[in-house]
Amino acid sequence: MFFCATMATRLFLILFLSGHVFAKGGPDVDCMVINLDYVNCTWNAQGTPDVNYTFHSRFHFDTLAECANYMTKNGMNIGCQQPSDNLRVKRFDTFYTVLEHGNNRFSKEHDLKTKVKLNPPTNLTVQNNSDSNLCFKWKQITHCVESEVRYRINYNKWDTSKVSSGRTDYYINLPSSNSRYELQVRSRIDSSCGESDWWSDWSEPVVWGSNNSTDSNRLNGSMNVWTPVVTVVGALILILLVMMLLHYERFRILIIPVVPKPSLVPKDIQEWLNNSKDLKDVFKPNYNERACPVREYCQLSQSDSESSDSSNFSVTTDQTDCSVSMPTDESGDVSTPCSSSSTSAVFAPNEERPISV
Repeated sequence: MFFCATMATRLFLILFLSGHVFAKGGPDVDCMVINLDYVNCTWNAQGTPDVNYTFHSRFHFDTLAECANYMTKNGMNIGCQQPSDNLRVKRFDTFYTVLEHGNNRFSKEHDLKTKVKLNPPTNLTVQNNSDSNLCFKWKQITHCVESEVRYRINYNKWDTSKVSSGRTDYYINLPSSNSRYELQVRSRIDSSCGESDWWSDWSEPVVWGSNNSTDSNRLNGSMNVWTPVVTVVGALILILLVMMLLHYERFRILIIPVVPKPSLVPKDIQEWLNNSKDLKDVFKPNYNERACPVREYCQLSQSDSESSDSSNFSVTTDQTDCSVSMPTDESGDVSTPCSSSSTSAVFAPNEERPISV
């Protein structure tokens, strides 16, 4: 009986001490400098607290001050926006916070040097300069700030580039007027002023370029769907054209035979002539001419003539429809035919003398 009472007492002490330790842990306070204007602290990372805590804070060498602007949720305080002057310098000092509720008090120290989050850049402008470069400009609150620019063309993937410290402009070389450019920028404190681990949120986008390309993403999607169909239809049309060309070539060969290459072999010419009846008929004669026989005559010397005073004579040869007359003078030789065909000779009236051939 005594043993059981001892065990119960020990268990009660353990639970009481554990509850006291857990109670001392309290909400976890997290603070950050916003745009070098105020310190933003929250204590609802583990959920909305059950009680309303009172918040006090101060930098080193400053007096403790209660929160001037609480942030609430469901009627409970979950954070505080504590204004402070000269945060460009004070953020290097230790920052102290205190949460109180009744007899519970939770204190914590914070190093805010790397916990500075700037507001997104403002006054964004974009224009095409006379040198055909796209100029993107913005405004920053301080000089020791580095920036990061991202842009995309026609809703494609973002392309990100860093801008050196102190610069508030970015250039895109030779932009296309038929494309849509969308640009954004964000910034943070650089290493020369105590580099921050936190980038600001991206600024509102600015757009430059063709308004017709705003729906290019949907157009590209529809084109991706129709690409296989267009490819198949194009292939079918190409095959049909090739078949029509081959068919037309055969039809042309049937109408107009192919002219063979020149060759010295008569066999090739004969085969070529046999291929076309019209070409073969061209070489057949289509004319009729009457034959005219031609005879050769021999000259007769004057010594052989029995008549010395004959003046002239003529020899006529029967050539069917063709006749030849050969006149001779007194001193000339007399011609006589050399052929065996029938020939008649006519002499002067003073003397007639037959001539046999």
